[in-house]
Amino acid sequence: MISLNVLLGIVGPWQIAIVVILVLLLFGGKKIPELMRGLGSGIKEFKDATKEEDEAAKAEQTKESN
Repeated sequence: MISLNVLLGIVGPWQIAIVVILVLLLFGGKKIPELMRGLGSGIKEFKDATKEEDEAAKAEQTKESN
């Protein structure tokens, strides 16, 4: 029988620790802040783009209703 952890893909603390150790070994301590900074700026750009899209849709909807 398949265990519940495998079926649901639940990640435990040991799996997280192993992933963190692997990332440190692959990229090194100096490269990780740079990677996180890039990830943060990418998320910020995505949020800004979705906000602009929502504002454009609202503006178009108000034009159509008038």
